[in-house]
Parts: sequence; C-alpha cells; structure tokens
Amino acid sequence: MNKGKRYEDLACEYLKSLGYKILERNYHCRFSEIDVVALDGDTLVIVEVKGSAGDNFGSPEERFTKRKLERLVKCAYTYLERLGKDTDFRVDLITVHKKEIKHFKNVSFDI
Repeated sequence: MNKGKRYEDLACEYLKSLGYKILERNYHCRFSEIDVVALDGDTLVIVEVKGSAGDNFGSPEERFTKRKLERLVKCAYTYLERLGKDTDFRVDLITVHKKEIKHFKNVSFDI
C-alpha cells in the first residue's frame, strides 16, 4: 500500500470516529483531486490529507499552499455541480506526521 493511501485511510478512520460520514474518496476534476469528501452533520467537508514519516520536506501543514486551497475550492464546485447541488462547504486539512493526526477545520489563507 502506498503512503498516500495509508494516510488517507488513517484520516478517514479518524473522521469516522468523530461521526463524519465519508461520501467519496479521491474525486478527480480538471483542477485537482479531493482526497476525501465527507459530511460533518449537515456540512459538506472537502478534506485534504497530507502526511509524512519524517522531517525531510517540512511538516505536512507547511506543504499545504494557498494555490492548493484554490484548486480544491474549484474542484469542490465541480463536485457540487455534478451532484446538481448548491450548498455551502468547508475545507479541512488533516495531517499525519510521525503517526500524530492533526485536524485543521475550515482552513483559509488570509490576504
């Protein structure tokens, strides 16, 4: 199993333990890929999963960029359009670093 899938599996198990419902994994669109689409109650959540076993390339949260967030948002709108829905959503980041899971809800980059 590749590392990315392992990190996503851990993130999904974590989200399920919090009561989230996993709707889809690895949704591809022309802008990006959404690792996990989930429901937190009635809220649609677009989840980016970043992981690393070491410190060679910085922490996983440092590798989540404004550009990646912009592409995820575009992809989320594509996902909603495909479903024929017009609903609010949020973007969460889950990092797995040295087996520690961190959950950043409603991530944004303030300008």
